[in-house]
Amino acid sequence: MGDFIVITGLSGAGRSHAADTLDDLGWFVIDNLPPSLIPKVADLARAPGSSIDKVALVVGRDQYVDEITPALTELRRTGTQVRVLFLEASTDVLVRRYEQTRRPHPLAESDSLADSIDRERQVLDPVKAEADVVVDTSDLNVHQLRDRIIQLFGGETPASGMQTSIVSFGYKHGLPLDVDLVFDCRFLPNPHWVDELRPHTGLDKPVRDYVMGQDGTAEFLQRLDHLLELLLPAYVEEGKSYLTLAFGCTGGRHRSVTIAEAVGKLLRKRGFEATVTHRDIEK
Repeated sequence: MGDFIVITGLSGAGRSHAADTLDDLGWFVIDNLPPSLIPKVADLARAPGSSIDKVALVVGRDQYVDEITPALTELRRTGTQVRVLFLEASTDVLVRRYEQTRRPHPLAESDSLADSIDRERQVLDPVKAEADVVVDTSDLNVHQLRDRIIQLFGGETPASGMQTSIVSFGYKHGLPLDVDLVFDCRFLPNPHWVDELRPHTGLDKPVRDYVMGQDGTAEFLQRLDHLLELLLPAYVEEGKSYLTLAFGCTGGRHRSVTIAEAVGKLLRKRGFEATVTHRDIEK
């Protein structure tokens, strides 16, 4: 039936870079496609004799936003595998990117650049709600974004049908925008206040032993494992393609890192090929 990725999201968040990466991975990329033409492209790709089995469609906002959701619904109704990638970034980051390139925002009017970005964000909220995966590019350079796209779309579809990712983060650096479930690890004692542990991270054995040895850690992981035992099969049954779990602590270097690694092991035992990343470990 073919495999379709629809790339959408905020202007300046990296749609073109994502499309270039998929092109390098062998996807047939069509840029700036009006959403009303998506089903027609799908018909051509599915036609007898077609050699195109992986299609990436880049859909901008412009005047087509009201057409995106109906087009996706029609395409999914055919039984075609469709994944929607929504690229997000904070307003401050997008302002800096536009100022560096000196390009006008597509919604620029008489108001400020930040207002234009916020207005686009509101307009695209219904499209974001349809996304299978949201990637926050605020802290990603072009190379890191490429790695993230390859991680998401460069391999075979997992046997479970759902890719799972785990990310650790620090609350003082802001909540990640592209996650499904967030768990707060700040109920555990903070290794930052232990002088000999402060320079280390949750990947190092001294910190790992400290965190895993605390009252409450084992019970937290046990109860979380039981919750995931309930949720993961249900997500798969509902056809969810991507699931990202986030674990936060104050700085994102100690407790959240250790717990994220531990949860990754739990998921792998349940047959899910979980990838683990640590957003703020170097900050």
